[in-house]
Amino acid sequence: MAETLFFNALREAIDEEMAHDATVFVLGEDVGHYGGSYKVTKDLYKKYGELRLLDTPIAENSFMGLAVGAAMTGLRPIVEGMNMGFLLLAFNQISNNAGMLRYTSGGNFKIPMVIRGPGGVGKQLGAEHSQRLEAYFQAVPGLKIVACSTAYNAKGLLKSAIRDDNPVLFFEHVLLYNLKEDLPEKEYLLPLDKAEVVRSGKDVTILTYSRMRHHVTQAVKTLEKEGYDPEVIDLISLKPLDFDTIGASVRKTHRVIIVEECMRTGGIGAELTASINERLFDELDAPVLRLSSQDIPTPYNGTLERLTIVQPEQIVEAVEKMVALRV
Repeated sequence: MAETLFFNALREAIDEEMAHDATVFVLGEDVGHYGGSYKVTKDLYKKYGELRLLDTPIAENSFMGLAVGAAMTGLRPIVEGMNMGFLLLAFNQISNNAGMLRYTSGGNFKIPMVIRGPGGVGKQLGAEHSQRLEAYFQAVPGLKIVACSTAYNAKGLLKSAIRDDNPVLFFEHVLLYNLKEDLPEKEYLLPLDKAEVVRSGKDVTILTYSRMRHHVTQAVKTLEKEGYDPEVIDLISLKPLDFDTIGASVRKTHRVIIVEECMRTGGIGAELTASINERLFDELDAPVLRLSSQDIPTPYNGTLERLTIVQPEQIVEAVEKMVALRV
């Protein structure tokens, strides 16, 4: 085992897959000589050359189209968004082309590409750099959506995403890059469509993902001292949702709290709530509760920014209230 920073875990995944498969290459703004906005591709151009670490102009729609075309010809592009919010400029290429070409070509083309980069609410990055795009893309057919949350799952999931024959949106949270974790020295891959049961419990199911996993973990420390026994599930796969794992938990606890950084209106939590009500309504002893970000552009002011997203103390309060309603 070797202690590894989150961003270096991602770098290791890319390095290993580029060595494993000559069709894998990286493109995006400053991914070559500069090493990426958060150093995920640092110095890889020295090892693999400038055509496999391709610095692009500031033209997201254009280089996303280049990546789709490269994937159609049999290459495996990894597109880094300097900030995932900028990928709204490439929405047409991602949705109408990457997501749909395998179907609209009658299966003649595969689109094996990964679109990855930093997103989420950082610390005083302002509204345009604090985007949560998972809900924007969740409705697009043909995409897989993954949100990593630890150094361990970041590496294993990214390797699997690179090897997948479908377009994968791979969300990394900007505030997780400096997390540390001991990683196996042997190669490992993780499934893209499976949630992780972080903590088993019987009182309530807490569904979360990305940075909110860590807010939930903080809340659970307090809840354990108070005698509560929550089950915590990191969704990881946002599309498709792992309803085998979710369903097994709900049938055990009969209560659900969703904790997300996504916006409340039309967010991941909204889709989860609807799906749980459709599939598992008779298992619920209380309405599904959503703890989501405020439906406003994220303020630059640090105090106001904190008020827009879910904090550990709110999770504690929600569990206390829900479990108190036990019949």
